This record gives sequence, structure tokens and C-alpha cells, in this order.
Amino acid sequence: MFQKDLQISSALTRGVRITVRSRYAPEQSFPAAGRYAFTYEVRIRNEGNQPVQLRSRHWIITDSTGKVSEVRGAGVIGQQPLILPGGHFEYVSGAVLETPSGGMRGTYQMQLVNGTAFEALIAPFVLAQPHSLN
Repeated sequence: MFQKDLQISSALTRGVRITVRSRYAPEQSFPAAGRYAFTYEVRIRNEGNQPVQLRSRHWIITDSTGKVSEVRGAGVIGQQPLILPGGHFEYVSGAVLETPSGGMRGTYQMQLVNGTAFEALIAPFVLAQPHSLN
């Protein structure tokens, strides 16, 4: 059962479906000091007919003032998972903003077993402290 404050996005690129669910993490936040923490759960499902490997990530994080930060790196949570057709990979991570709301979007650089590389879209999703958006 989803929480009311849970935000969800989904995108399909070349048979790779990326679904993200985000939520505010009050236990890790300290609003008086401008610290708003969020967690997000990512599910990468291979709906194609070939194995695909996640090679790297590129996140674009924007707070409500328009401040943008980018994160690039190999794999996710220290892994570069190979996802078989019909299979999936899930992980949980987090982000901290200086404002009560913002958003994230990005891409995963994926590679098919034949060497073909492509960028799988991570659809934009909202990071928001409950009741911070009207």
C-alpha cells in the first residue's frame, strides 16, 4: 500500500522500464538547519528480449530555488547489475536538499550483451516534504 506522500515516476526506453518511488524522510531531516532528506526506491525491469547491464548513472537534482547539482558515476550502490529478460534489479538510495521540495531526473547508461550502448531515461520525480506543495 502506497503512502499518500509517495511520489512515483516511470519511463520505458528500449525495453528497460525504470520506476522510481520517492518519499520524504523526516527521521533524517532537520528543517531548521535547511536539511530535507528524501529516499527513493528504484526498480529497473528488463522488458526486452536481451540481457542488459547497467554501466553508469547520471542524476540531475534540482531544489525549489533552481539550484542544480549533478551526480555521475559507475553503476549504482557499487554494482553494475546484469538484468536478464523478464528480470529486475531494485535498490534504495537518498538525496538531501536545502529546500522542502525539488525534483530529480536522469539516465542510466545501459549496454546490451552485443556491445550496443544506450541511455535509459529516468523520468522526473518530485521530492517534497508533505504539505510543502500546493
